[in-house]
Amino acid sequence: MELVDEYKEYGTVKTVLLPWLICFTASFFFFYSFIQGTMFASIADDIMRDFHIQADKMTYLSSAYYLSNVIFLFVAGALLDRFSTKKMILVAMLLSVVSTFVLAYAYSFYLALFCRFITGIGSAFCFIGPIRIASRWFPPKRMALVTGAIVTMAMTGGMLAQYPLTKLVAQIGWREALLMVGWLGMGMFVVMVFCIKDKPEEVTLHKGETIGVLTAAKMAYLNPQTLRAALYASLMNMAVAVFGAMMGSLYLMQRLGVSKEDAAMVNSMLFLGAIVGGPLIGWCSDRLGLRIWPMKVGAWASLLVFLVVLYVPVSLGVMAILFFLLGFLTASQVISYALVAEANPVTMTATAVSAVSILTQGGYIIYQNVFSVLLLWHGEMHMNDGVPVYSLGDYQAAAVIFPLGLGIAFLAVRKLKETYCRQSQG
Repeated sequence: MELVDEYKEYGTVKTVLLPWLICFTASFFFFYSFIQGTMFASIADDIMRDFHIQADKMTYLSSAYYLSNVIFLFVAGALLDRFSTKKMILVAMLLSVVSTFVLAYAYSFYLALFCRFITGIGSAFCFIGPIRIASRWFPPKRMALVTGAIVTMAMTGGMLAQYPLTKLVAQIGWREALLMVGWLGMGMFVVMVFCIKDKPEEVTLHKGETIGVLTAAKMAYLNPQTLRAALYASLMNMAVAVFGAMMGSLYLMQRLGVSKEDAAMVNSMLFLGAIVGGPLIGWCSDRLGLRIWPMKVGAWASLLVFLVVLYVPVSLGVMAILFFLLGFLTASQVISYALVAEANPVTMTATAVSAVSILTQGGYIIYQNVFSVLLLWHGEMHMNDGVPVYSLGDYQAAAVIFPLGLGIAFLAVRKLKETYCRQSQG
């Protein structure tokens, strides 16, 4: 009798923990890709010095990753809905790791640009892959929490790419640091090979359930519900796209007059806030059984915090708290993914979520380039030891895009239809 009870307890623990273990392992790719996407905030000045470029070309190098990501997201969504998610993730992860090694040895700007483009192709699978797996291992009412946990993994990678990477680069140089990032990716790849599993054994996927590629694309990309949610997620991600991924440390050095390491520490708080906020906001949304209301609150509160970050005189410690709050509040974007997954048939989850990812990743390209154009347009740049330095006035002129974007995000969410955490059967 005791043996039977022990076996049942083991089965229950396995049932509860196994889905989390599998989704956690699949999220390694998202973690790794966020290091790739946000590391330019820590190596921007080194890149500009080594390749003899200014902010505009450095932005090209950063945004090439997001350009290829956007181009291939539809392809990724279609492939993930039709073939083994595990195999697709592993191939894409390997592509990203190899291109990281090549970038570490690149001395040509155009070879570096090519490496970033290839890395972005692989990373097109980094988020919708884990979401596709999660949709098979968890019920719809848990998806906001699970999505928040997956985004937490990504933000942990983004945080690692700030202060820790900055210190590492200062000690061994950016090229050696990238080699270490490459070996980290290779280690994760090995773990992913053994731990990722497409679906529970009792779940059978029928070929007849698959929706045609063009039909799925039309249903996802022309659905106003999906597009509004995608726009919201993209605009709420603007802080990470510009500050977290590229300009945050440089802005803080001018804003606060602090060292690169101190600026990187504050910038990393943006990701720490998202690490805490993603799963917590997702859990609250699931518990409330609501999606729209938490999204509205997140947009308004983010706008208020951003105005303080940009224009109110504060100390280093207070700015760190503000960046934490900014990351926490903008993490309400994770609800968008759960809402889109619920608003579309389960047989096209990856395609539907790819629509959100396209606007989000496309936002990186648009926001980074608009920010750099406004930065150069303001015209107070000067050279210091071969590195272009921009004034606080330059940064504040460019930062007008932040409050404008958050205001639009609030307007976008107003016309969304509440799903009440229930999966669409249509």
